[in-house]
Amino acid sequence: MKETDLLIIGAGPAGCSAAVYAARAGVKTMIAGGAMPGGQLLQTNEIENYAGFVNPVSGFELMDTMHKQCKRLGVQITTDVITKLEGTQPPFTLTAAGGETYRAKAVLIAAGASARWLGVRGEEALKGHGVSACATCDGFFFKGKEVVVVGGGNTAFEDALFLTQFCPKVTLIHRREGFRADAVTVEKAKQTPNLSMLLNCVVEEVLGPESVSGVVVRNVQTNRVQTVACSGVFVAVGAVPQTAWLRGSAVELLPSGLVKVDAQQRTNVEGIFAAGDCCEEQFRQAVVAAGSGAKAGISAAAYINLHR
Repeated sequence: MKETDLLIIGAGPAGCSAAVYAARAGVKTMIAGGAMPGGQLLQTNEIENYAGFVNPVSGFELMDTMHKQCKRLGVQITTDVITKLEGTQPPFTLTAAGGETYRAKAVLIAAGASARWLGVRGEEALKGHGVSACATCDGFFFKGKEVVVVGGGNTAFEDALFLTQFCPKVTLIHRREGFRADAVTVEKAKQTPNLSMLLNCVVEEVLGPESVSGVVVRNVQTNRVQTVACSGVFVAVGAVPQTAWLRGSAVELLPSGLVKVDAQQRTNVEGIFAAGDCCEEQFRQAVVAAGSGAKAGISAAAYINLHR
């Protein structure tokens, strides 16, 4: 069994920021980062809205820098995937998928979120055969092919713009006319010649059968149905909190699956905190996650030092 003052679950911006503040407060800190420490940011090709970087930075580079900073401060990062949290007061016992166990005086949940899928016919069967939720991971494989991106937020637009580097035609499909994406990004997309948009439309089916050959699209205003030929479908319609493993624990979750926290990032269980996308309903941005991680790290460190 591994023992520590603070166990942080998740090695993304929230988890790393929390670890930095906790370690600097003299708290023995460990991070169970999962199989791919760094979270969704590892899939982001270019970030230009994270304060402090004059030029765009890749998600991998940003997370690599954060991990190195944590390690310099004495934080141990493992690839354990935590699957169980037990206890209603310190010390808490946590179990990883491989059977490893932890005992911690405090726990900080920064497990992030994963891609939300469309849930339409053909999608599941064609995942890995033309259906993807990561343009930066899989985009290169569609060089010279026509693709569609589904969504209207920053991720959807960033994915679409990224894909225009490889694909002769990229079609962005969005269920409304308005976008959640930044105005600058939307304008850039509108000025990109090989990027077009289908608005007020939803995807109702992904066509195959062996690999993606197109999508069936319905206009939500007219109910007109059309088929858009493509070789790839990139889904960017939001994220699902990575909190299913907490069901059955004492930690309170909202109906959406988000961890319920107060202004100090405290959960309903004394000694358990949460930060980042697993408890953020609206502003799922790396800098916001890092900020909430800082708050959670400060709160967790104060709690531990008060109860020594």
